[in-house]
Amino acid sequence: MDKISYEQYLTMLHDIDTAEEEILAYSKIESGTGFDVQLLPDPERVDLSESQMELENAMKIGNGIARWRRRSRFNRRIKDENKPVLVSEGDSWFQFPFLVNDIIDQLGDDYLIWSVGAAGDTAENMVFNRVGQGRTEYMRALRRQKDNDVKGFLFSAAGNDIIGEDPDTGEPVLKALLRPFNGNPNNIEGHINLELFDSKLGFLREAYQTVIDSVRADGDFADMPIFIHGYDYVFPYQWGDNDERDPKHTSKKKWLAPPLDDRGIFDLDLRRNVIKFMLDRLYDMLADIAGDPTQSNVWLVDCRGAMPEVSDWIDEIHGTSAGFAKVAERFRIVLANAGL
Repeated sequence: MDKISYEQYLTMLHDIDTAEEEILAYSKIESGTGFDVQLLPDPERVDLSESQMELENAMKIGNGIARWRRRSRFNRRIKDENKPVLVSEGDSWFQFPFLVNDIIDQLGDDYLIWSVGAAGDTAENMVFNRVGQGRTEYMRALRRQKDNDVKGFLFSAAGNDIIGEDPDTGEPVLKALLRPFNGNPNNIEGHINLELFDSKLGFLREAYQTVIDSVRADGDFADMPIFIHGYDYVFPYQWGDNDERDPKHTSKKKWLAPPLDDRGIFDLDLRRNVIKFMLDRLYDMLADIAGDPTQSNVWLVDCRGAMPEVSDWIDEIHGTSAGFAKVAERFRIVLANAGL
């Protein structure tokens, strides 16, 4: 493969008809903050001066360019395509830059989706951080798409709040949620700090309820379908001898394995079951908030079991493109049930 100039590389990034796969061929990937990934020109494929390399290392393109490319495609498509318009706000399951076709990418053939998601985002930031005109980013997005007859709102959160880094301690939140191995691999609840976990769930309940209430408080969206989801049952690394996950964007042991290892939880089934327990409790909370969707118009997408094989996952917490395609099918069913 011939080298290209730095200017050619930038042109590729800003050409929305250039496939992400082609851009990746000239790029290298680094781990970013939280669940974000960073895209940099590969010096073996792109001619870079020393100053250009320093600039790129300072910028470390990730969420920003991925969001811009997605929005630019939306703006072009909406002129010609008669498809339902949705707004999405969320974390890395809704915005995984470049490497993976995430859920929003997978739904793109059937819907026009204006996305304000960002890998690494937290429920706290999405819900309680006000931006222009005193609105959250998702409410600004809904107002922006009002004239395009927006039909529904997709919201994805909780991942970074549970297994991300505690901003006060710098330690993984999950580590604080786990108790040291007590010698009984069948004692799932005994390895979870239930009081602290209930507190985290309480915060997430408040966040989700705030989202629903803020959308409903705007008269234009009082009856709009709102779609929420939990996550799928993950496989902490290393899941047996046939675990071939080797992500380019992060280490093999990134989010789940280190806290489990630190707590001395090495039994494979117990490692997975403590996370499954937490996910089930998250779904219980979300189901309670949603209630009867035919009355509340809040629709819960159950993603559990959608990616049942380790090969469905690119890392400990994200699906491959094929894996996320399976999750997207769950969304399509619920969207159809809601009339979209």
